[in-house]
Amino acid sequence: MTQAFRTLPLHPILAFGIVAASAVACAAPALADSPAPLSAPGLGEEVYGATVEAHEFELESRYGMLTGGSADGQQNARVEGEYGVNANLAVAVMGEFERAPSDRLKPSRVGIEAIYHLARVAGVDVAAYAEYEHGFIDPDSIETKLLLQRRTGLWDIRFNLIGEKPLRQTEPMGFTYATSVDRSVARNLRLGITAFGDLGTIHTLLPRAEHYVGPVAKLRIPMKDADGDNDKGVIIEAGYLFAAGATARATTGQFRLNVELEM
Repeated sequence: MTQAFRTLPLHPILAFGIVAASAVACAAPALADSPAPLSAPGLGEEVYGATVEAHEFELESRYGMLTGGSADGQQNARVEGEYGVNANLAVAVMGEFERAPSDRLKPSRVGIEAIYHLARVAGVDVAAYAEYEHGFIDPDSIETKLLLQRRTGLWDIRFNLIGEKPLRQTEPMGFTYATSVDRSVARNLRLGITAFGDLGTIHTLLPRAEHYVGPVAKLRIPMKDADGDNDKGVIIEAGYLFAAGATARATTGQFRLNVELEM
């Protein structure tokens, strides 16, 4: 496998096509007709790193689907474009689509976001994330994240603490988390564990709420670039997260597929 990646870099146009096709494929199942959807942590989301690559453009499609139980078939698809303005700041725009089990695909929100690398403390990169989301189904909201990342040897450890405040006076600020641990097992392959979960609201912290945890695999396909060092590429992440806590009564887990193009 490692040798194959040395000899088969992707052309940028082909790589862009893979990401675009994956976004269409993610959304297509939701066009079929199939109770109000669960608010599922991690569905269509990612665990963010805390570093920024200057002048790098990333195009990403993310897809998640709940399986089993009354929530079987709930889906989320997201497309996002991000640009590293410098070594500390990245900005992005995103669009999101959702499908409830018995409903059709609907655009749910669009947003703008920014990530700013704050510091490196005792080997841990620290960054702040802010996003404004305009909702087509739910009210507009502001989301903030504290991003922590530790890379040591073959390991990559990430933790995101997330706060979201709907811009509706009666709704409290809610908190969730996202975390991952993965290890390089081959030149372009990483294996690990990812978890997402609910931490409650500013009024009720740490309820027995929704959590998902399970294995993930990340495959990187190098892409030939102008300087010939093949440091860009397509990253494909797939996994299945098992439901735990209160959400296990409505679903068995969620399937995830993320495709990212680095340019």
